Amino acid sequence: MPLHPEAQALLEAMAAQGSPPFESMTVPQARLATSAFLDLQPPAEEVGTVSDRAIPGPAGDIPVRIYVPHGQKTRGVLLYFHGGGWVIGDLETVDRPCRSIANAADVVVVSVDYRLAPEHRQPAAFEDCYAATQWVAEHAEELGADASRLAVGGDSAGGHLAAAVSLHARDHGGPAIAFQLLIYPVTDFAFTTPSHSENGEGYLLQRATMQWFWAHYLGATDPEKDQTVFPARATDFGNLPPAFVATAEFDPLRDEGEAYAESMRAAGVSVTSTRYDGMIHGFLWTLGATPSGARLVDDAVAALRPALEG
Repeated sequence: MPLHPEAQALLEAMAAQGSPPFESMTVPQARLATSAFLDLQPPAEEVGTVSDRAIPGPAGDIPVRIYVPHGQKTRGVLLYFHGGGWVIGDLETVDRPCRSIANAADVVVVSVDYRLAPEHRQPAAFEDCYAATQWVAEHAEELGADASRLAVGGDSAGGHLAAAVSLHARDHGGPAIAFQLLIYPVTDFAFTTPSHSENGEGYLLQRATMQWFWAHYLGATDPEKDQTVFPARATDFGNLPPAFVATAEFDPLRDEGEAYAESMRAAGVSVTSTRYDGMIHGFLWTLGATPSGARLVDDAVAALRPALEG
């Protein structure tokens, strides 16, 4: 279908404002520009409690933000890893989506502020996310959560990290993960898919943007066979947690996300894969301007909630 009118209007507004692509910016400029996405999000929902704390990580404390819905009960818990190409993004950029998911799914959400590249190249982000997952599994009770009902999720680079954590946990003795929530995830270092050719320019995330992100994340390394860097190159996709995989029609990452979903499905994993027609990459961060995309949250919660119910 054609580009959704809401997405078209957003792209036109950004062009009119002279918003340059991230790949033309310095890293500090790109991080500062990311704050503009807060103006494109709907109002923040109230939740029971929101608390910021630091938990131990492999290179020092990891900041996290914990969202607990109203009511006194034991809940499932979702580790959420923000997007931003491992270079931009923070707790604030996904604050409102995390609130919405916590309320709608009735789960505790722990949003993780992992180390960013290029100051901290791979595997720093992955190591922080895996450490946070281990910590939550060990301390779930104090969060009012049940460690046996633990999920990981994220958008874009965050989806990549959730997939990597799931693969690593399967192969290294846990923690046990009940569900993966992968929102237009990065899964491979590949720029030859049809969606990269069709959507590589003009749709917010560009092929050149992804190359810029990858260059900062990888540096001079070439971890060709490392599934925590390239989940799509895993040799075994079996015995992974059930997954919800969301993709956007006008997204250069569309095909690699859908191929990853199919690889898991072919290996016997229960997967729900949904393409959001007319939408562009990053629309979870722009639901105030692209409200039709809010179906993503509804669909994600519909898949997540049964997996974490007691």
